[in-house]
Amino acid sequence: MKDTPGWASPGSAPSDGQEPGASHPAEPTDRPVGAQPADQPGPNPQSPGTKWSEEQPPPGPGQWSAPAGPPNPGQTPPPPPPPPPGPGWGTHPPAGPGGAYPGGPTGPGQGGYGGWGAPGGWGAGWGGPPPAAKPGVIPLRPLAVGEILDGAVATMRTYWRTVLGISLTVAVITQVFVVLLQGLILDATTDTNALGDPSATADEQLSAMGDAMRASGPVLLITLIGTITATALLTAVTSRAVLGKPVTLREAWRDARPQVLKLFGLIFLLMLIAAAIVLACLLPGILVSAAGSSDAGAALKAFGILGSIVLVLWLLIRLSLASPALMLEKQSIKKALGRSAKLTRGSWWRVFGIQLLALIIANVVAMIVVVPFALLGAAVSDGGISGMVDASSDYGWTYLIISGIGSVIGSMITFPISAGVTVLLYVDQRIRREALDLDLARAAGLQDYGTSAPGTTPGS
Repeated sequence: MKDTPGWASPGSAPSDGQEPGASHPAEPTDRPVGAQPADQPGPNPQSPGTKWSEEQPPPGPGQWSAPAGPPNPGQTPPPPPPPPPGPGWGTHPPAGPGGAYPGGPTGPGQGGYGGWGAPGGWGAGWGGPPPAAKPGVIPLRPLAVGEILDGAVATMRTYWRTVLGISLTVAVITQVFVVLLQGLILDATTDTNALGDPSATADEQLSAMGDAMRASGPVLLITLIGTITATALLTAVTSRAVLGKPVTLREAWRDARPQVLKLFGLIFLLMLIAAAIVLACLLPGILVSAAGSSDAGAALKAFGILGSIVLVLWLLIRLSLASPALMLEKQSIKKALGRSAKLTRGSWWRVFGIQLLALIIANVVAMIVVVPFALLGAAVSDGGISGMVDASSDYGWTYLIISGIGSVIGSMITFPISAGVTVLLYVDQRIRREALDLDLARAAGLQDYGTSAPGTTPGS
C-alpha cells in the first residue's frame, strides 16, 4: 500500500494485513526474511521489514489510534481514513482579515459560506442549467406571471406600429358607432330621470332602469364586436412576436381573416351558454314568485344570482383559451372549446389570477387616460362637472366626442394587453403540457434545440 502524505501515521509504514498501532510478539532474528511465522494464518502473509515501536505517540488529529484489542486472525484491515482538508478541491480558501472568505460576506465574524461558488471554490465549473432560448418576447420555457405581463408589454413596444395600427383602427371605428348610436338614437329614446328623483315611484325607477339597460346593451354589443376583431388581429401579432418575426398589418389580417367569422360564432355561443346558466339559476325563484310566495321567490332569486355569477365565471375562465386555440390552431368552434377546457384543467386559479391581474392593470391605466377626457367633456358642456352625478343631465355632442376620444386612447391600451396576455397564457399552458417550446424553437429557426443532455432542455 502506498502511503499518501496527510493521512499516514508518522514513522514506518504499516504492513499489509495488519492494523497500525497493534502490539506484536518478538520474532526470532535468525528467521529468513520473508519466512512465514508458524502462528500466522493465511496464504503467504508477509511480515513487515521494520517493526513498530512499542511506544506510539498519542493519537492526534488525522492520525490512526491503536485498537482496543488484538486483531482477529484473518480479519480484513479497515480502509484508510480520508485525507484531512487541504487547500485543494472542495475546500474553503484561506480566511482573510476578520475571518472572511473570498466570495463570501465581508467584515469581522463573517465567515460562513465563504468561497462557495467563487473562482476556484466549490462549484466553480458549474453555473447551473443553460438559459432558455428567447427568440422573441418570451423565453421558450414555462413562464412566470411577470414574464407573461412583460411579454404582452414587450409586444406592444417592439411591434408598436402594427399594434398601434390595429388598436387605433378598431377603437376609432368602434367609438364612432357608439357616439352616433348614443347621440342620434339612445338619448332621444331613453328616459333615466327617475333614477335621480327620490320622489319617483318604484315602477318609474324600474322603468328607468330598464331604459338604461336597453341603452347600454347596444353599446356593449358594439364594444364586444370591436374587442373580438382586435383580439383576432392581435393574436396573429403576438404569435409572431413569440418567434421574433416581424409582422405587418396586412400579414396579421391575412392570417386572421379565415377565422374571424368562427371567432364571432365562438363569442356568440359563449354568450348563449352564459345566458342559459343565468336563466337556469333564476328559474326556481321565478316559479316560486309566480306561485304566490314573493318572499321565498326573492330569496331564491338572490341565491340564483350568486350561483349564476359563480358558474358563469368558472365557465368563462375554463373556456378563456378557446380564442387563441381557434385562431392559431385553425380549429373548429367545438374543438377550440375542448382545447381550452383541456389546457386549463388543473390550472383554473392560475389562469383566473393572471387574467384578473391583467384586466385590473389595463383598466387602471385606461382610466387614468379616460377620466381626464370625461371631466374635460363635462366641463365644456352645459351641465358642467357637477352634472356628472345627475342622471337627468344631457351633455350633448361635445361631451360624447371628447369622452369618445379618451375611450379610443384607453382602448389602444386595453386591447393589446388583454389579447397579449390571453395568447401568452395559451402558449405557456401548451409549453407546460405539450412541450410546445420545441416546436416554437424549430419554427424560430433554432438549430439543435432540445437535443442536449436530459434536464438541460428549457421547460423540463
